[in-house]
Amino acid sequence: MNAKMDTTHDACDLRFGQVGIACVRVRRPDAAALCEELERRVRAAPQLFSRAAVVLDLSHLLNLPDDGTVDALLEAVRSAGMLPVGLAYGTSATEALAQRMGLPLIAKFRAAYEPADGGSIAPPTPNAAPAAEPKPVAAPVREPVLAPPTGVTGAQHHDGAVRSGQQVYARDRDLIVIGTIANGAEVIADGSIHIYGALKGRAMAGAQGDVKARIFVSDFRAELVAIAGHYRVFEQIPKDLEGQSVQCWLDGDKLLIAPLK
Repeated sequence: MNAKMDTTHDACDLRFGQVGIACVRVRRPDAAALCEELERRVRAAPQLFSRAAVVLDLSHLLNLPDDGTVDALLEAVRSAGMLPVGLAYGTSATEALAQRMGLPLIAKFRAAYEPADGGSIAPPTPNAAPAAEPKPVAAPVREPVLAPPTGVTGAQHHDGAVRSGQQVYARDRDLIVIGTIANGAEVIADGSIHIYGALKGRAMAGAQGDVKARIFVSDFRAELVAIAGHYRVFEQIPKDLEGQSVQCWLDGDKLLIAPLK
């Protein structure tokens, strides 16, 4: 008689991994205003924000909203075209709220928000004109240009193209990519990123808040670049940057981009 095959553990595998999650920091519990602001963001950069997974951060509100208000805020996020996946860690009251709403509490979520000149993902103040969408900056180099190193100790190497829908993440180190990052692909590093090829997708350095991280690109055609949460979205690459070798770095809260010379 044949023994029965034990399939108890074959139904799935469960692992924790690095994923890109945006954070919606609510400054005023106004669902209609929140929806309007997020819709504007989705229209401005649909490849980045459409159906993006987001965490709702209520920690900057003076008082924690009631369940009905939070439910309206979550629906506003969905109506704008984003997908709320949980609440950002806060007080014990936030934890209780997450339990009542049936949402996970993202206890280790670290939100690196946009710079002051780019605004935050939050409703505008009453009677205030909407802030202009930040434009890519091609700034003059304000310090000596650092050439990409021939070898970075402890860096993670990726040889070959990063295809659309793929993500490469270097935890606690620099990332070196020899190949093209396609549209819809993204490379992320806790340190700096060095790309010896075309960047057509997204590159995010300093993912855990390292403001000294940099991005070096041989052929710049990016959808987005970000350092420590400060980002620039490109609907159209400026002529003086398109196809050029560039470096990106932070000067205070400003993300600067300049050709390598």
